[in-house]
Amino acid sequence: MKQHQLDKLDEKILQLIANNARIAFLEVARECNVSGAAIHQRIQKLTNIGIIKGSEFVLDSDKLGYQTCAFIGVLLKDANEFKNVVDALHQIPEVVECHYTTGKYAMFLKIYAKNNTHLLSIIHNKFQKINGIASTETLISFREAFKRQIPLYDLDINENEDCEE
Repeated sequence: MKQHQLDKLDEKILQLIANNARIAFLEVARECNVSGAAIHQRIQKLTNIGIIKGSEFVLDSDKLGYQTCAFIGVLLKDANEFKNVVDALHQIPEVVECHYTTGKYAMFLKIYAKNNTHLLSIIHNKFQKINGIASTETLISFREAFKRQIPLYDLDINENEDCEE
C-alpha cells in the first residue's frame, strides 16, 4: 500500500481531528493559522486519498446494556473456509471486529454481549452453527484500560514546510 507524503499542516490537522472528530473546521483553521477553506480542502484531500476514513460517534456499550466484551480466537477447519466464515460472522451483530491474523488463530474477533449468559448463547447458538469453524477460544475483558488513535509521529513529513500554508 502506498504511503502518502504529508506535511506539517496535514499532521496538525490529523492530530486535532483525531482528538475531537467534532471540532469545527474554523477552530482547526485558527489552531493552524490558515483559512477555513484551506482546512476544508486539506480534509477533503486526506479523505480522498483514504487517510481519513470518516468520523463516528462512539457508543457506550455498558450504558446500552452490553456489559461483556470478549475477544475470540477462531481456528478454521480449512483455510479455504475463511471467506464463508467471515460472511457468516458478519451476520452476527454482536461481532464488532474481525481480524485475519497470524499465529495460533486464523482470525480474532471482538464481540459485545449483554452478559456472560448472552455471550455463551452467541457462542453455542451462532458460532457453533457456522460451517468451517473448528474451534474457538474466548477471552473476556474485565474493562478497557485505554483506547487511542494511531500515533502521528515519525510520519513521512516534508520538514521544510511549517504549519502555515
